[in-house]
Amino acid sequence: MRIVYLHQYFTTPTMSGGTRSYEMARRLVARGHTVHMLTADRAAKGGGWRETVEAGIRVHWCAVPYSSHMSYRRRLWAFLEYCRLAAKRASTLDTDVILASSTPLTIALPAAYAARRQGVPMVFEVRDLWPDTPIAVGALRSRFSIAAARRLERFAYRSAAQIIALSPDMKNGVVAQGYPADRVTVIPNSSDVALFRVPLRSGYEFRRAQPWLGDRPLVVYTGALGVVNGVDYLAHLAAEVIHTDPEIRFLVVGDGRQQQKVHQSATELGVLDRNFFLWPSLPKIDMPAVLSAADIATSTVIDRPALWANSANKVFDAFAAGRPVAINHQGWLADVIHQNGCGIVLDPRDLPSAARELTAAIRDQQWLAQAGAASRRLGETVFSRDRLAGMLEQVLEDAAGFEQKRQAA
Repeated sequence: MRIVYLHQYFTTPTMSGGTRSYEMARRLVARGHTVHMLTADRAAKGGGWRETVEAGIRVHWCAVPYSSHMSYRRRLWAFLEYCRLAAKRASTLDTDVILASSTPLTIALPAAYAARRQGVPMVFEVRDLWPDTPIAVGALRSRFSIAAARRLERFAYRSAAQIIALSPDMKNGVVAQGYPADRVTVIPNSSDVALFRVPLRSGYEFRRAQPWLGDRPLVVYTGALGVVNGVDYLAHLAAEVIHTDPEIRFLVVGDGRQQQKVHQSATELGVLDRNFFLWPSLPKIDMPAVLSAADIATSTVIDRPALWANSANKVFDAFAAGRPVAINHQGWLADVIHQNGCGIVLDPRDLPSAARELTAAIRDQQWLAQAGAASRRLGETVFSRDRLAGMLEQVLEDAAGFEQKRQAA
C-alpha cells in the first residue's frame, strides 16, 4: 500500500517532541508499505522542499518556520503556508490513501484537496478536539473565528472516509458532530516499551550527575509548556510540598510559550532551583534516562473540561518506562488510572490536598512498585505501539479497499 502521510509537526527521535507519526510510519514501512511523510522544516528560513529517508520513511520537508513561542496570528500564517505547499506536493505523489494528522485542524485542507485530485480516500486523525481546545484557552474568541473553525471541523470530518481518534472522549466529540460512530476508530497514543527498557544504571547515572537530586524522590514532567498544559501548577505544587517534605524534587523538561511564566511562578514562589528545576527540551532518545530516574511522572492541563479528552504522549512514555503517573484532571485517562492502579489523580484546585496525596504516594515504596508494575503492563499490552500500529494499518487498508484490490488482482 502506498501512503501519503501529512503531519506538520513530524519529529524524529533525535529531535524534541512527540514521535507518534515517526513510530507509526516506520512500522508501516516495516510491514511492507511505502510511506511519504509531508512535514514542515520548522527551523528552516527558506529553500522550498528537501527530502530525507528516516527509518525507511520518505520524508518531504518544506521550509515553514514555526515555534510555540509565536503569536497566534504568526502560527496561523505557518499553518496556511504549509497547507499551500503540502497540497501541491501531495497531489503529485502516487498513493492509495492519504492520512492527515491534526493538529492543526488546517491539515485537512491539503489532505482533502490531494485526495480529490488523486481519487483516493482520506483518513483523518484527531489528536485534539479542535476547535474546542483553542476556544477553551481563549485562542479563538470572536464569533467569526469560532464559526470559521467549526465549519473547518465539519469539512474535515465530511471529507474523511475513516477517522482515527486518540481517545474515547475524542471519539465522542467527533460523533457528536454527526459523524458515523462505526467509522471512528480509537487509537490512542502508545508506548514504546523497547525504547524505555533501559538498564537501571541509566537512572542511577542521571541522578549522580545532578547534585541537587542524588537519592531524593523525583517527580518529572516531560513535554510542552503551552497554555493548555498549565505546568505552573507543578510550581505551585512544589511550593506546597516544600513545607512538609523539602527533600522531594520536581523536574520539568520542556519548552513552549509558557516557559517564562513557569520560570517566573517558580521564582516568585521561592522554589526555583530549590525543589523545582526547569530544563529546556531534550531529544526523545534522552527521555528514557530521565524517566528511569523518576519516581512519578506527571501530565497536567489547565482546569477546563474540554481538555480532559487529551491523549498526552508523556503518559504513555511513563507506561513504557514502568513509572506511576500523576495527572490533575478527569476524563478517560483518570478512568484508566483508577481502573488499573497505575497512578493518582490530583485535585486541580485544592493544592494542599494534592500535595498531601503526592507526598504520601512518593514515600510509599510498596505503592510505587505496584503502580509502576501496573503502568508497565499497560505499556506492554493495551497501549503497545506495535499493537496499535497494526490497528492503524487495518484502518488504512479498509479505507483504501486494499484487500479487495489485492484479491481482484
